[in-house]
Amino acid sequence: MPPWGAALALLLAALALLGLLAPRLRRAVGARTLPGARGQDHEKEADGRGAAAPFSDGREPLPGGCRLLCKPSALAQCLLSALRRSTALEPRPRSWLSGPHLQTLCHFVLPVGPGPELAREYLQLADDGLVALDWVVGPCPRGRRVTNAGGLPAVLLVIPNAWGRLTRNVLGLCLLALERGYYPVIFHRRGHHGCPLVSPRLQPFGDPSDLKEAVTYIRFRHPAAPLFAVSEGSGSALLLSYLGECGSSSYVTGAACISPVLRCREWFEAGLPWPYERGFLLHQKVALSRYASALQDTVDTHRLFRSRSLREFEETLFCHTKSFPISWDTYWDHNDPLRDVDEAAVPVLCISSADDPVCGPPDHFLPTELFHNNPYFFLLLSHHGGHCGFLRQEPLPAWSHEVILEYFRALTEFFRTEERMKGLSRHRASFLGGRRRWGTLQKREASPSSNLDEIFSWKRSYTR
Repeated sequence: MPPWGAALALLLAALALLGLLAPRLRRAVGARTLPGARGQDHEKEADGRGAAAPFSDGREPLPGGCRLLCKPSALAQCLLSALRRSTALEPRPRSWLSGPHLQTLCHFVLPVGPGPELAREYLQLADDGLVALDWVVGPCPRGRRVTNAGGLPAVLLVIPNAWGRLTRNVLGLCLLALERGYYPVIFHRRGHHGCPLVSPRLQPFGDPSDLKEAVTYIRFRHPAAPLFAVSEGSGSALLLSYLGECGSSSYVTGAACISPVLRCREWFEAGLPWPYERGFLLHQKVALSRYASALQDTVDTHRLFRSRSLREFEETLFCHTKSFPISWDTYWDHNDPLRDVDEAAVPVLCISSADDPVCGPPDHFLPTELFHNNPYFFLLLSHHGGHCGFLRQEPLPAWSHEVILEYFRALTEFFRTEERMKGLSRHRASFLGGRRRWGTLQKREASPSSNLDEIFSWKRSYTR
């Protein structure tokens, strides 16, 4: 980004901070006239019985006022037990970082600072386009843990937001994952974060074709290592589209989405609060300005860089093309991240905040029926955290990072237990088959079948 672009972005963020903190300051001053009110609210939020009652039906309470929304199953019970033991969710005193706008702006605007050591690879795609993979190779911490019993570190695929900005929290997650024994790799789309745009084609919002080739390459490099995936914000549309299209062939063991945008079309059409709308729009214009001459044969660049909203920018870039124009409805028929969600066969944990200023109120932009009806999807909803924030006092990492890695560890232990129980049942069946005749075995099958139903309750609950 050129210096003037960075300065303008910082200035816009400062103006947004002043404008958005004013109501909070007025509420804080007013709260001083009500002694004890703040303490009562904090106690209610800590035990999970706070003011977010209208949206709390059917959720399991967790420490810190969080709630887990999911369909009951053996895996859900395992995840619930792991979250209740988590120290990351323990309530802490409110600090100056508790406000949703501060959480969000600190995440997007503050300089990244010293990050991990990255080794970049460019992957040439089938249509001769390029995507970038940044492998996190350091700094190597002492006493590094191993995430897999076989000794191979699990690969953690990290997908940044759709605007291509590499944020502080993404790098913080990579550092924490490296410390916990993972091998993180960051996926960058065409033209994002220094990846050259060698062909006049950008990746649409929910088109997973490039990600499929990247995952195939990662599996080629690490064929025996488990693969986990994490997405941030609007980048969740790409991950969910990939999981839906690939189904059980996705190669992913488990996935997590931080502040996901799930109802994407409604999100674009409703628009964001003006500071965020202008900030994200400015960032995209600055990032694509270097490719203006390369894109002018395919899109109307004059109209593109004069866009006044994210919807107008997206529609001009991908719908009003010169070679193959399509309608806004057709675009979302092919890019809605939930279009194939019933085909997803991987557990997905979504972490969202009720005060998210970018996604909006949870009852408007979170499809709760997805988490009630689909046993693969889990929603961890907190009272506070902003958009992709979930920050704590330095030097502690964002609590969402701790929860995600604990969730992956719980998944690994759950699947390992399932495999062990499956092996025991096979051994027992072979032993009984060697001593009994087939007719006798059929007559006595009713007794062990009830035990097998308990063993495979998770698989049964996953059957639709």
